[in-house]
Amino acid sequence: MKHLEFHLLATPEAVPELRRSLHTHSFDVRLCATELLTNVIDHVGEGTPVTVRVTGGQTSRNHVRIEVTDPDPRVLPLLPSAAETDESGRGLTLLTALTDRWGMDQHPGGKTVWCELRN
Repeated sequence: MKHLEFHLLATPEAVPELRRSLHTHSFDVRLCATELLTNVIDHVGEGTPVTVRVTGGQTSRNHVRIEVTDPDPRVLPLLPSAAETDESGRGLTLLTALTDRWGMDQHPGGKTVWCELRN
C-alpha cells in the first residue's frame, strides 16, 4: 500500500504544491486533497500547520484514503447548502459527490477530516 505524508502550512501557495505532489493519483484524489486543505485555510486560518496523509491506490481495489489533520478541534466541517449565486460553500458537497465516504475524527491535539474514494 502506498503511503504519502506531508507536513505543511495551510496557505494558498500550498494548494498547487500539494496537487503537484499527488500527480500520480487521479484528478478526483488531487481535487479532494486540495479541497480539504483549502477548508483549513478558509475555516481554521491561513498558516495553520497541517499534516496531509494519502494512503492506498496500489491495492487491487484501488481505494485511496485522504486525511488532513489540523490543531483546532473546535472548527468542525459542516455540510452547508450554498445558493446558486454563492461563490463558496460547496467544498463538502463536492466531497460528498466524489467520495465513497468522508468524516471527521476529533482528538486531543485537534481533528482529522478524511475521505475515501477509488483512485
